[in-house]
Amino acid sequence: MLFDSHTHLDDESFAGDRTAVIARAAAAGVHDLITVGTTAASSARCLALAAEYSALSVANSRIRVHAAVGIQPNYVGDAEFGDWDRILKLAGQPGVVAIGETGLDRHWDYSPFDLQEDFFDRHIRLAQQLGLPCIIHMRSCEEDVLSMLREARRRGPIVGVMHSFTGSWAAADECIEMGLAISFAGMITYKKSDALRACLARVPETSILVETDSPYLTPEPVRKIRRNEPAHLGHTVMRLAEVRGVDWQTLAQRTTHNAQQLFLK
Repeated sequence: MLFDSHTHLDDESFAGDRTAVIARAAAAGVHDLITVGTTAASSARCLALAAEYSALSVANSRIRVHAAVGIQPNYVGDAEFGDWDRILKLAGQPGVVAIGETGLDRHWDYSPFDLQEDFFDRHIRLAQQLGLPCIIHMRSCEEDVLSMLREARRRGPIVGVMHSFTGSWAAADECIEMGLAISFAGMITYKKSDALRACLARVPETSILVETDSPYLTPEPVRKIRRNEPAHLGHTVMRLAEVRGVDWQTLAQRTTHNAQQLFLK
């Protein structure tokens, strides 16, 4: 039983075969997945997908789709008047299990950084207000993200996940101490990712999640397939288990339990 903690099933690349993609995920052992919004419109689509596929049965397998709503940092510069109000309304709807994707990004120059910080703060406060986990994007800005998380923790408890983590062990360790989970995607299977594998080997078993971030970050050995999908999650789990020196079934059960406790309790 697998739990894909981060997908973008509303992405246009899935428009022609979305039901088949979800069915393949179920056949591959994925019983739950979260489709994560990146804009107000994307978040609304994710919520609609969660309603449409709240319990899809395929042969003897059942899969549930859940939604997260938010505005991803690279899109906050394009947010229109009223978009944040739409997120506020969506956040309280059935099927929403998390706030995000939010966070900060200095790698791409798509949105002014001060605006990213403003929206990150809004998302964290909303998550704290609703008692929902926050899905956090961090790219080339460890100290910026950590600084804002420290401030948020001073206001009260913060729960959530560092999505598709690629940072340092020091950052991971501090996030874990704050109460955040660390999620790994297909990059851990790439040859160049030795430092990331060294980091994931140190994460406590109670704090680790897995994801595809599909349609992005297709893992080896199916990386030649340009579009990733939730059915490929097992490849990441097997590599993760290999690095940690445990059997993959045990790791699958552990990461699924962690995700259920974070998002579905």
